[in-house]
Amino acid sequence: MALLEVSNLSIAVAAGGKLLPVVQGISFQVEAGKTLGIVGESGCGKSLTSLAIMGLLEGSQVRIIGGTIHFNGQNMLTLSDKKRREIMGAEMAMIFQEPMTSLNPVYRVGDQIIEAIRQHKKQTKQQARARAIELLTLVRIPDAEKRIESYPHQLSGGMRQRVMIAMALACDPKLLIADEPTTALDVTVQARILELLKELQQQTGMAIVLISHDLGVIAETCDSVAVMYRGKFVEVAPSAELFSTVAHPYTSGLLSSIPVSDHEIDRLDAIPGRVPMLGEDVIGCAFHPRCNLAQECCSLKDPEEVSLTQTHFTRCHFPIGSNL
Repeated sequence: MALLEVSNLSIAVAAGGKLLPVVQGISFQVEAGKTLGIVGESGCGKSLTSLAIMGLLEGSQVRIIGGTIHFNGQNMLTLSDKKRREIMGAEMAMIFQEPMTSLNPVYRVGDQIIEAIRQHKKQTKQQARARAIELLTLVRIPDAEKRIESYPHQLSGGMRQRVMIAMALACDPKLLIADEPTTALDVTVQARILELLKELQQQTGMAIVLISHDLGVIAETCDSVAVMYRGKFVEVAPSAELFSTVAHPYTSGLLSSIPVSDHEIDRLDAIPGRVPMLGEDVIGCAFHPRCNLAQECCSLKDPEEVSLTQTHFTRCHFPIGSNL
């Protein structure tokens, strides 16, 4: 059994007396020790999916309107608030997109890690402090005993992100959701953070859901990839298979937009247009207004999911390199 199983998950935003769909019937599984990458442009529904898994949509205008989320055999959508809080932060944890807005600016970073530990484990403040120092050392923050007394603004972006990772790992979670964990970092720090996540996964055996807009990051890190566009998965495959045999024009466009260091180019490739806005009606395939391979039927009918192999699925009327 997979550690995390999401089935037909649908999420909508309540606005103007209507429920506007944001995530539409997505399904995926993540096994212990494996990494799933969810990739797509901003506005595709990636972060809302992660917040839904963590149970962080309560009290907002965003609603789960269909589907199930099973974690470690438990349906997260039917658990009591108390039971869900016991799991969140302990068995599943999340690294948020921007550490400067996720860390409390008026508390020392050490106190914030200590609070997370004592919330879920029966430890004295001294024991939790020792664990916090151990965690900061684990994520390679130098002079951890001194840094534990720092406020977030006294640390660099890379250091703050490491603090967020330390906090997420404080209770040895079985599942780690990393939402754009390297977006605000330079490429050198980004590489170190990704390497650190890999090492920690090897040590602990945790499952990781890595959310990103960067296919380069996904390729380096993930066992399997789900490409998301306007709330749907348009292509899902093992990482090596997806990058060797791209099937969906959107995936192809994302790959083409990545700069190649050993090629001189005057202008980067870009996917024309934009992701449709919330509540904007698009008849047929949601990607067809931006697709250079679109034909008449693409503007009339939303494509069904197509199996290219047992492990490679796409949602396209005319998959690239296919005889369908």
